[in-house]
Amino acid sequence: MSLLHWAVLSPFLLAIIVPILYKLFRQIHTGWFVLILPILLFTYFSRFISLTKQGDIIIESATWIPSLGIDVDFYVDGLGLLFALLITGIGSLVVLYSIFYLSKEKEKLNQFYVFLLLFMGAMLGVVLSDNLIVLYSFWEFTSLSSFLLIGYWNERERSRYGAQKSLLITVLGGLSMLGGIILLSIMGNTFSIRELIAQSGELMNQSLFVPALLLVLLGAFTKSAQFPFHIWLPDAMEAPTPVSAYLHSATMVKAGIYLVARLSPVFAESGLWFWLVSIAGLITLLWGSFSAIKQTDLKGILAFSTISQLGLIMSLLGLGAAALHYETLGENIYLAATVAAVFHLINHATFKGSLFMVAGIIDHETGTRDIRKLGGLMQLMPITFTVAVIGAFSMAGLPPFNGFLSKEMFLASMLNVLELNIFNMETWGSCFLWWHG
Repeated sequence: MSLLHWAVLSPFLLAIIVPILYKLFRQIHTGWFVLILPILLFTYFSRFISLTKQGDIIIESATWIPSLGIDVDFYVDGLGLLFALLITGIGSLVVLYSIFYLSKEKEKLNQFYVFLLLFMGAMLGVVLSDNLIVLYSFWEFTSLSSFLLIGYWNERERSRYGAQKSLLITVLGGLSMLGGIILLSIMGNTFSIRELIAQSGELMNQSLFVPALLLVLLGAFTKSAQFPFHIWLPDAMEAPTPVSAYLHSATMVKAGIYLVARLSPVFAESGLWFWLVSIAGLITLLWGSFSAIKQTDLKGILAFSTISQLGLIMSLLGLGAAALHYETLGENIYLAATVAAVFHLINHATFKGSLFMVAGIIDHETGTRDIRKLGGLMQLMPITFTVAVIGAFSMAGLPPFNGFLSKEMFLASMLNVLELNIFNMETWGSCFLWWHG
């Protein structure tokens, strides 16, 4: 196996050692040992930035089940590298935050960090896998590890309920995705994403294309909390705040976004892909925003806000895919829309992750997250206040914060899409523009 394979597997290997470290060094917070790995992984993946900027792709393969054509093929391109850096970079910050958030005397840290490492390794496997069966295996591992993290405080009934709800919805979605993967392999005679993209023109004419599209989207929508499958995300907020900051703002919910972005070249030739992805994203955007303003719990507000932002990103990916029907102009618009979506994905991970951590600090210091009982904290918690203001202004899209830049790119992409006479965009495009404005 190559160094890339060991990088993906290293969180699983460290998860085996964590219980031993916990028993041997009880006087030291276990998080300090765990923190080393995501920092090293972030440094390792940063080495690929210069290569991917030049358009190079790093591919490493290891044999797994050759009789079925299943190899553990990991490849690093721009999209995969971005997610890998997000997973390891935000992961480092979350582990550091958890060291001060979780008490080594009161919490079962050996369990928490084992679950967190399993999730980190599974997410790296999802975003770096070329083989769809390998991707699905890691995909289901993210569902299992997130179930364990959400239910970490298993003595609480609401934590158990949130964990069961998320597991049921995401696993059923994953099962439907597996059906779509099998149909794709039947049509293309391969499990390789790169080879399927090369055959995209031929796949569209086959009778199994639409069922495969629907099944894959069902898996992506359940994982990324798109309407009406968003119902698991607010209940998952019963997890510890480091889990909410990592899983539900930066990584796990972005797996569905990643899948749509990765497979858009395969399915984007179909108008059905455009309509389903775009409309589902817009409905999720509206419903999440409407639900957020009714919440009184800080994490509840952030949870529904996350749902809304995920819908925003998903809708733009769908609209960008529609532009592929045009040659030069369409390619430019597709790239602009996709870059805007991915850029906002990064921004969302930073400002929403920081806001979740702020909510955790407020809850930790005051004993409540009910906004009706909170007030006058600016003078008592000036640093937390500053971080909260920066995160909130960025989420609102105010200049000069990063959220303003990505939302400006959103608006420019929407205006560019209106230039295309595709799928009656001259009629319906103004509605998309109005919703995003």
